[in-house]
Amino acid sequence: MNLGIIAAIAYGILAIVGGIIGYVQVSSKASLISGSISGLLLIFAGVIQLGGQAWGLILATVITVLLVIVFAIRLAKTRKFMPAGLMAILGLVTLGVMVNQLFG
Repeated sequence: MNLGIIAAIAYGILAIVGGIIGYVQVSSKASLISGSISGLLLIFAGVIQLGGQAWGLILATVITVLLVIVFAIRLAKTRKFMPAGLMAILGLVTLGVMVNQLFG
């Protein structure tokens, strides 16, 4: 199991947990739905990579790029580090690992 797989699955789990926390704290159905969908897609991409399919890493990279953009926009709007800043930073770290796997 390579770091790209671990990064995709870990960031996917984090997205799901973040969506659940957003729902519990402020009753945000949008957080729950978007966190669940993006998290499950990342976990799916990690499992696809685990099965030896190279497109799983590409899918995980694209989803991570989209999440980093979304969280960066939220951070710029709210100016609050939690949760948007944390998710953007963790997304950038995850993205770095994935890009290294793609081109390294």
